[in-house]
Amino acid sequence: MIEECFELYKGDSEDAKIAKVAAKVEGLCYQPVPGSEAVNACWNRVEDTIAFAKLMDYKKIGIATCIGLLDESNRLAKILTAQGFTPVSVCCKAGSIDKLELGLEESNKVRPDTFEPACNPVAQAKLLNLAQTDMNVIVGLCVGHDMLFSKYSEAPVTTLVVKDRVTGHNPVSVLYGQNFYHKRLQVQVVDVER
Repeated sequence: MIEECFELYKGDSEDAKIAKVAAKVEGLCYQPVPGSEAVNACWNRVEDTIAFAKLMDYKKIGIATCIGLLDESNRLAKILTAQGFTPVSVCCKAGSIDKLELGLEESNKVRPDTFEPACNPVAQAKLLNLAQTDMNVIVGLCVGHDMLFSKYSEAPVTTLVVKDRVTGHNPVSVLYGQNFYHKRLQVQVVDVER
């Protein structure tokens, strides 16, 4: 199976081009330390994304953003514009349909007894499809919403920001750093019945 999958990376297909460019960007992300076998990382994820898009010859970059990260998405759009891309952004609340329309109860809302729009990741993907983006970037979509967005996006999707309301959008910190989180999650069941 490994050999069969590796065959996808050969030739001139879109998958092969993505694999080759991704490998090239990985190499560009490091600088050798003169007089040493060590290497230093020199690019962050935004720079990786820009390099990948440039090497793929993408022009129009979609941004599927969470409403809570509009400021960060605006900053990303300015960077992409400065780098010669055309950014197109769609907010998660596109369509503004109340969560009750999904069959949820008032008690399922963040703020019960208020109008609370549901996220609409399929619309985000389809709007970016209509805009004919070359590549789409997820900025903070919720778990599940990111899955639906990726499923319906016609353009390749990468994630720049993963939503994590507690850790400042740095979910890996739960796995290391402060031992409190991962130790607690090994002994305490996550309660979804509240």
